Amino acid sequence: MTDVILVLNGGSSSLKFAAFQGRRELHLLMRGSVSSIGERPRLHVAPTATTPPFDRSLGERAISVGEAFEAVASYLTDRGLLRRVSRVGHRIVHGGREFARATLLDQATLDALRKLEPLAPIHQAINLELVDLAHRLLPGAMQVGCFDTAFHATQPQIARLYGLPHEMSEQDIVSYGFHGLSYSHIANELRRRYGAGAGGRAVVAHLGSGASLCAMKAGVSQATTMGFSTLDGLVMSTRCGAIDPGVLLHLLQDRKLSSDELTDLLYEKSGLLGISGISGNMQTLLASKDPAAMRAVDLFVYRVGREIGSLAAALGGLDTLVFTAGIGEHAPAIRRRICEAAAWLGVAMDDGSSGEDLVSAANSRVDVLVIPADEERAVATELLGVETA
Repeated sequence: MTDVILVLNGGSSSLKFAAFQGRRELHLLMRGSVSSIGERPRLHVAPTATTPPFDRSLGERAISVGEAFEAVASYLTDRGLLRRVSRVGHRIVHGGREFARATLLDQATLDALRKLEPLAPIHQAINLELVDLAHRLLPGAMQVGCFDTAFHATQPQIARLYGLPHEMSEQDIVSYGFHGLSYSHIANELRRRYGAGAGGRAVVAHLGSGASLCAMKAGVSQATTMGFSTLDGLVMSTRCGAIDPGVLLHLLQDRKLSSDELTDLLYEKSGLLGISGISGNMQTLLASKDPAAMRAVDLFVYRVGREIGSLAAALGGLDTLVFTAGIGEHAPAIRRRICEAAAWLGVAMDDGSSGEDLVSAANSRVDVLVIPADEERAVATELLGVETA
């Protein structure tokens, strides 16, 4: 029976994958990842009702995303799943203005998406390479792209404009927003918990290696901290976040950095890594007593707290605060500090909480929740929509 949906979610340092079954309701068959692609990669599969846990090293050297895909394909073949794949869903970071919903990946679509690579240089090329690899391995399978930018297409125009000449906005220099598949999953979870109101005025904090916040009303995006590119907004693992454009002019004109050097600085050498000089990993920094590590953590918390206030202003108040992704789910000390920074909005976190689901204190005027990220399920859900459209 060929009825399996394979979801591929490629990043700069990992390849996440999941397999689902179903055409109306999704049933998870398998979920896993190839982690640490750049150093001592490992293939890990989480236990499910139908799959035992699995974990093994893929060697000591760095591997390419193609080699990571080969490892995943081999694992799926050994378990008899690959031959059953009839549909492949791909997380693609940038869809621009043209792609605001899940789309079949024909040649014309792929050509258009490749033109967007400069706007997401870390991710877009990897995402599209995985499309090519999957098409070669599974030529009979339907290939569908689901876009991180699509969730934010609902935002009012005023939230997407920059203070640039109008003709530049008409030429697509606008705020797109990212992490949309993660936010789409959270919006669905909020609807499941609260009904159609989806927690009312909600700020969702997707805090991982890449980090952003999204303001939602009834589960619909109203504003977000990332904009034209994935550099904007919060301080991230190795990305700078929001910065005065005058700094960039100074680096180009006075420091004589080339465009490639500036790109590398902003995407790979800044953020928590640049501030601390130690690591871009939050757990490493939290475990360190070095003042530079503490400074990086302090700035991360400060910027998140400040942006929550900004998004609450855009919403006209705050009813729900959600934490998701690696730091959001697994760093309770960071959650607590962010909640303290947002106490003026009525946020109070239960110090005795286990980090599961609702973690707000009884006297909190704002519901505080921890909801695990599941971009893979969001991709599979959108793929089903393509089939029934």
